[in-house]
Amino acid sequence: MNMYKFSIRKTEQAIKLLLESFGYNINDKYVNDTSKRVAKFYKTALSGNLIDPTKFTSCFTVANINDIIFIKNISFYSLCEHHLLPFFGDVNIAYIPKKGNILGFSKFSELINVFSMRLQLQEKLTEQIANMIDKLIDPCGVIVVIYAKHLCMSMNFINRMDNSEIVTSCIRGIFLKNFNVRSEAMNLLKK
Repeated sequence: MNMYKFSIRKTEQAIKLLLESFGYNINDKYVNDTSKRVAKFYKTALSGNLIDPTKFTSCFTVANINDIIFIKNISFYSLCEHHLLPFFGDVNIAYIPKKGNILGFSKFSELINVFSMRLQLQEKLTEQIANMIDKLIDPCGVIVVIYAKHLCMSMNFINRMDNSEIVTSCIRGIFLKNFNVRSEAMNLLKK
C-alpha cells in the first residue's frame, strides 16, 4: 500500500500561487489566511492516504449466518482526482458471509471513510471498497453500489448537469455466478 506524506507548507505555497495567478492580493485581509484554511482542509480531506484499512477493521464470527446482509445509505464525501472538486453520495453494500465471518456495521463506515478521504474516482472507490471487504472477511459474495453527485458536472458552465447522478457497482463471488441471488440483492439495494 502506498503511504503518502502531506506538507502543510507546500500546500499553503501552492494555494498562495493559485490565488496570485487569479490576481488576488494574498495580503488582503479577506484572503491572507485562505492558504492556511485550505491546507488544513486538504490535510483532513485526504487523510485516508495515511491509513491502512486493514489495521483498524477486524472481523468476528457468528455461527449460522449465511443470508444476505445489507448496509444501505452510508454517506460519503470525496474529492475527484480529475478536478479536485467534491463528489458525494451514498454507498450501499450487500454481502453473504462465509463461515459466519462478518464486520461490525460501524466498520463499513470507517472503511468507506478511509477510501473516500483520498483523491478518488467513483469507479475506483467502488472497487476498493468491494476488494477490501473481500480481503477482510472473505464472503461468499459482495456487491457495492454507489450513488453520487459530482460538482465537476454540476458546476460545468458549458454542459451543466445539475440533476445528474452517477451510479457504479462492483460485484464479486456468488452474486456474479447466481443470477437469482444477484437480482434479489440488487432489488433490495435500490434507493
